[in-house]
Amino acid sequence: MSSISTKKQSASKLPFEICGGQTRLAIMTKTAPATTTSSAAPTDHLALIDVDYVHFIVGNAKQAAFFYAQAFGFQVDQVSDLTTGNRDSAKYLLTQGNIRILLETPLTPTHPFNKELTRFGDGIKDIALTVFDAEKAYEQAVRNGGESAYEPYTVSNATGSATFAGIKTYGRAVHTFVSRSGAYSLPNIKAGGLFLPNFAKVENYALNTYNREHVCGLKFFDHCVGNVELGKMNYWVNWYEQVMGFKMFKHFDDADISTEYSALMSKVMASGNHLIKMPINEPAAGKRKSQIQEYLDWHDQTPGVQHLAFRTDDELTSVAELRRRGVDFLTIPEAYYKNVWERVNALLIKSGHEAVKEDHQRVRDLGILVDADDEGYLLQLFTKPLQDRPTMFFEIICRRGSQSFGKGNFKALFESLEMEQGRRGNL
Repeated sequence: MSSISTKKQSASKLPFEICGGQTRLAIMTKTAPATTTSSAAPTDHLALIDVDYVHFIVGNAKQAAFFYAQAFGFQVDQVSDLTTGNRDSAKYLLTQGNIRILLETPLTPTHPFNKELTRFGDGIKDIALTVFDAEKAYEQAVRNGGESAYEPYTVSNATGSATFAGIKTYGRAVHTFVSRSGAYSLPNIKAGGLFLPNFAKVENYALNTYNREHVCGLKFFDHCVGNVELGKMNYWVNWYEQVMGFKMFKHFDDADISTEYSALMSKVMASGNHLIKMPINEPAAGKRKSQIQEYLDWHDQTPGVQHLAFRTDDELTSVAELRRRGVDFLTIPEAYYKNVWERVNALLIKSGHEAVKEDHQRVRDLGILVDADDEGYLLQLFTKPLQDRPTMFFEIICRRGSQSFGKGNFKALFESLEMEQGRRGNL
């Protein structure tokens, strides 16, 4: 039998997104933190090990799991629902490479996520981060000025445990710190072990077999982009510096990211080891509405996560397979390919790198964007919004040395986005 222990909060205030289900509550005065490794944790309690999972709130987790499995090749790996004793919500764990997505749908009329679904529709609630000690990471973040989303609690059984604690970031978004031990340690989860007590492996799911035979090649999270309201980008840049210990990685202003009609500004924040990158966007003045303002308009004027970027080692193969599955990508203007190779290869040669090795015609046929800097080049492509509200979407990115974000592609990307905004009547 599993148990949940809390540090200070009562059982009725436990975070539903993690703790739903028929579990025995053992209220304790102190949480025993679950560590990820047996070795001594670093003195920097905010040292990040990995993206533990990304938590989506969705209206129908079973159907959303099918969509992401069919369209993007995810394994529907585990479930926590009525069949496993969870009476509050249904949760599906999707996996691919080192990517873990947790889909959750509330099952009861009083569940707090119902209000979020009404306000925002399907979207991302939480970017959860693996640390050595979740309680100490949380305490450090709060000392640094972070606001608590929920206090530390531990879920455990005879085989292992996991400790969770959350802080609020921009808008509706949360960062959960996670530390794990025993059967629920990160290495065990990566090897296919159970995510948490009250989860069960999904058996005989036909799409899982199909996806193992027809891989999409998505490896891990490359970055996560947040949209904030006008004038708030620097506030959240400072927040990530002071609360999370991140540093500025890249900076783009409206001269970099603009067309005749719209613009935005962006600063990329990165954790100390550059493991986690969090670009933060805000709208900039333009003749028409930017994609950031469109997002805010359809997200109840509330900041949130705009898109996730997934890394692949082979952009052409991944995009070709995703297109075959019916994924709807942005249409890149034909004019983009008239000078892209001259521009990109000139930059590569100037910095002492080899030219783009991928087949140029196939890149064009698949509608992939290419950019280069003094470290190498990258290939990238963006989906259209993944739900009816024009909010969340995915990016597929392959890096051949470049650690940037496709600055040379911004104009073409914005023109494509503006074309889609016009079709939606939001430009």
